[in-house]
Amino acid sequence: MDFVNRLSGQGPRFNLNSALKFTELSVPVQRHLEKVYATLAATLLVSASGVYFNLVTGLGGFLSMIAFVACSVWLAVTPNEPKNLNKRYALLGGTAFAQGASLGPLIGAAMAMDSALVLTAFLGTAALFGSFSLAALMSRRRSYLYLGAGLSSAISTFAMIRLASWFFPAARSMAFSAELYGGLLVFAGYVIFDTQVIVEEAFAGNMDHIRHAMMVFVDFVAIAVRLLVILMQKEESKEKRRRRRED
Repeated sequence: MDFVNRLSGQGPRFNLNSALKFTELSVPVQRHLEKVYATLAATLLVSASGVYFNLVTGLGGFLSMIAFVACSVWLAVTPNEPKNLNKRYALLGGTAFAQGASLGPLIGAAMAMDSALVLTAFLGTAALFGSFSLAALMSRRRSYLYLGAGLSSAISTFAMIRLASWFFPAARSMAFSAELYGGLLVFAGYVIFDTQVIVEEAFAGNMDHIRHAMMVFVDFVAIAVRLLVILMQKEESKEKRRRRRED
């Protein structure tokens, strides 16, 4: 993972120090955060290659979902030891690639509507993710850790709403909208929560940048998917209005 080393250490550096110099974060924690976000950038690139693979070959779907679960579980149970570094990088890459392959059909549908939707969703996600991450880093330590219980409860509520919608088909549209827009808010909250969890674990000596990058990768993708679906819905509504005017 020379790309990660270049961004976080040697060569031209991606440096958070200028943004974080007014915070109470220690230098080792700042360096750890640099490595986390460099790893996240590399992970997103691998995920994008998974999307491209699906668009070109059509392979993915259920198999990529199984691969995603297998790689993520394997990564979670692999000890954070120097001898396992390359193995854990490979598992993180496999997780990201499988996630990208699973999202290929959605991104392909968006590109069929308007290729600009994907770029708009990505830039919007990057802006949202960056803003909430900086808000968490600039805030007092542990000031947002209380969000964890509420966010977990919200996720459980969405799961129950989805289950209930199978028994009440008439409410499926409302349930989908609630999960879509509510989920966007929840995962924006998770960006703040997970960022402060990463900081606290780093202060406690847990410098597992691979696991921490995986945490924020999940948040980033969850926000991106929801933003893309929202943009697709708006584009579809705009197209319907245009057709009505033409008729």
